Amino acid sequence: METPKNPTSVNHRIREGLSRLAMAMRTDDWTRAKTSGLNPTQLAILELLQGREDGLGVKEIAANLGVSQPTATDSIAALERKGFVAKRSAGADRRGVNVGITGEGVSVLEEGQNSPNVAEQSVDALADHEQEQLLITLVKMIRHLQEIDAIPIQRMCASCRYFVPFVHSDAAQPHHCNFVDAAFGQRDIRIDCREHETANPASRAATWDVFQQG
Repeated sequence: METPKNPTSVNHRIREGLSRLAMAMRTDDWTRAKTSGLNPTQLAILELLQGREDGLGVKEIAANLGVSQPTATDSIAALERKGFVAKRSAGADRRGVNVGITGEGVSVLEEGQNSPNVAEQSVDALADHEQEQLLITLVKMIRHLQEIDAIPIQRMCASCRYFVPFVHSDAAQPHHCNFVDAAFGQRDIRIDCREHETANPASRAATWDVFQQG
């Protein structure tokens, strides 16, 4: 029997905590999706496509959302009927087709941002330094999932070729983004950046070593 003197592992209890947060976020997603006449998977597809001018292929969408390709295909078809996404040529390969968000799809997302969000409220309950620590912890966890191929490479600073960590002496803004040529701080680290360009594996590893040691 579990007691205060014989608890389950820290790993197990953290997983329990994350599952509670995930439950609250799923509730948020259902509420937002219902308001827009969508389901959570359709809403997630629109959020994934936002800011991606070239769109994504069905296989990429399925991989990023952790759903099967048939599920992604069905959801994309429903969004296409509503006019929220459209198919377009995939770059130089005229035979390839990507899915991109339309102006109507962007409008749906913007309208949904006004809905109550209990997940963001829970983050607001933390002190500033706790929010920063949590953000960096999430980056580390996501990066590990990437390294074991549990999820695709995310558009994070830590995997971007423009990111130079701890290059400035200013403790408040130690990092540098070569895309905008500006310094920034830990609180400004991004999980999903529209200007992200994936660095090669060797550069990502070197950048990560500097980032986590800093």
